[in-house]
Amino acid sequence: MDIPQDEIISFLFSLFMEVIRTFDILERYRERYQKEDVFVYKKEGIWTKYSTWDYINFSNWFSFGLMELGFSKGDKIASISINLPEWNFIDVGMAQLGVIHVPVFPTIHRKEFEHIIRHSEARFLFISDRQLYQKFKPFFSAIETLQAVYTFHEVEGARNWMEIVHLGKEREEIHRVSLENIKKTISPSDVATLIYTSGTTGESKGVLLSHKNLVTNFIAAADIFRLSPGFRYLSILPLCHVGGRLGNYQTQYCGASIYYAENMNALASNMKEVCPEGFDAVPRILEKILTSIIAKGQKLKGFKKKIFFWAIALGLKFNDNTRNSFWYHIKLSLADKLVFSKWRRAIGGRIRIVGCGGAALQPQVEKIFWAAGIKIINMYGLTETSPIITINRQQPPEVLLGSVGCLIKDVEIQIADDGEILCKGPNIMAEYYKDVKSTASAFNKDGWFLTGDIGYMKDHKFLKVTDRKREMIKLANGKFIAPQLMENKLKESIFIDQAFIIGESRKFVGAIISPNFDNLRDWCITRNISIQSPEALINLHEVYDFFQEIVHTLNKELLDYQQIKKIMLVCDEWSPLTGELSHTLKLKRKHLYQKYQHLILQIYNQII
Repeated sequence: MDIPQDEIISFLFSLFMEVIRTFDILERYRERYQKEDVFVYKKEGIWTKYSTWDYINFSNWFSFGLMELGFSKGDKIASISINLPEWNFIDVGMAQLGVIHVPVFPTIHRKEFEHIIRHSEARFLFISDRQLYQKFKPFFSAIETLQAVYTFHEVEGARNWMEIVHLGKEREEIHRVSLENIKKTISPSDVATLIYTSGTTGESKGVLLSHKNLVTNFIAAADIFRLSPGFRYLSILPLCHVGGRLGNYQTQYCGASIYYAENMNALASNMKEVCPEGFDAVPRILEKILTSIIAKGQKLKGFKKKIFFWAIALGLKFNDNTRNSFWYHIKLSLADKLVFSKWRRAIGGRIRIVGCGGAALQPQVEKIFWAAGIKIINMYGLTETSPIITINRQQPPEVLLGSVGCLIKDVEIQIADDGEILCKGPNIMAEYYKDVKSTASAFNKDGWFLTGDIGYMKDHKFLKVTDRKREMIKLANGKFIAPQLMENKLKESIFIDQAFIIGESRKFVGAIISPNFDNLRDWCITRNISIQSPEALINLHEVYDFFQEIVHTLNKELLDYQQIKKIMLVCDEWSPLTGELSHTLKLKRKHLYQKYQHLILQIYNQII
């Protein structure tokens, strides 16, 4: 006898209280985590809390409001928002109805915004604040599918999301039973979200992820992070980013409290105010934190400065707890008392764990944080893999610094003959939305997903990613180089903010470097060089020669054909807003090639 799918789902959930769809988190909160601070964010200078019942009620009222407005399974709603508790209310409110959430990065440009909203056929759009509303308002009327726009904050002249909440609250009695029946029909294989890739090389593609994709991934992550209900987690990554969303879900699954950082500029003050036990980050955030700390160390004098950099040198030798000697741990305990404990106090005093992904992490950064008592849990994956494929653990023998860790449960990888990483598992997307050709090309004939990344297995257990397949550079002599590895090595210097390696079809490797001007100015002061504008600084012979020395030091570690023969300095600060970086802070190489074409020509015209 065939049993209806909705009855099977209902039975399993009632028996095990399993989270098998994203919105099942609400029931988990109801049963396990009755608390006052599920979500906390700063509103008009005051940290404002939302409780378990706030989460449940707002999510349900939003569902009822959408039902009253005629939304049903398969419809799509987009959001462009800074991190706010309201994001969660609409996310779960949609999911309970089978409405597909289309989260969009606030930093996108007009062309990409129009493409995503139109391509996704989103009926409604939710925007967080006045600034974003004003930014995108001129383009609303050009998108035929867009029926209404709402804001979370009060914005003059704009409809507010609370209109839907109030409508839902008024019609709760009418829709309550219907909502429960709809929830029973939603399968783990149904689409939960449509996320558009950041488009580092072209137009964004829409990735369809199911409840199963997301849930299996965040439960696997929760088992590794092992947060507790008393834990405070500072959310930094945008919720529209699949990594930020993973952290958001897995923190809720564990019942920990989520505090949303105001912005990157307020990160240090937010950490001191919240005193979190952990946070999420992309490597660029960790690099900036460490660069800031080391820059302060540079300003110390005498014995204090020597102790500071002795601790740094000791940190660089850290491997993991099974590979450091007893004597090393004695010295590390002293370094912790004199230096590292002060670092932790500067960022709240309780930080012990950081989830990190989205790009390559410099091994030196990872080692120093671990030595300082802050475990960087490095992971690897893509939007299409929900996102985690591999992740380092907190304890040996399942941690290897410098790698992106071991496989998560039920996920498999295979290394192709050309070094590409292939993947299978419950985390793999179903398809690219309305793009049959791209979907077909994303899998090989045996059904393995092609990640587009090059890597290898260390000790048959730990994955090491070396570069993007399409970003490998082939020199005129036929030799291949991995630019990402070299760029990360350059960025180990506190004087280099960003680096862009070039050399495709050329006789040698070149680099365009964006200096860290704060640290460069300090260097100039120690050498009695007058402080000038960034444009003037990069044209000083002393400055250029200094960066040549940094590159020369790196070249000693490289084979002859890999060595950087020529550099050019630029005064631009690279960011997603100016187009040099993607939303996940990866280099947008196509844009950089176009922007600095004149400098690239100079590099290759000056040396034969």
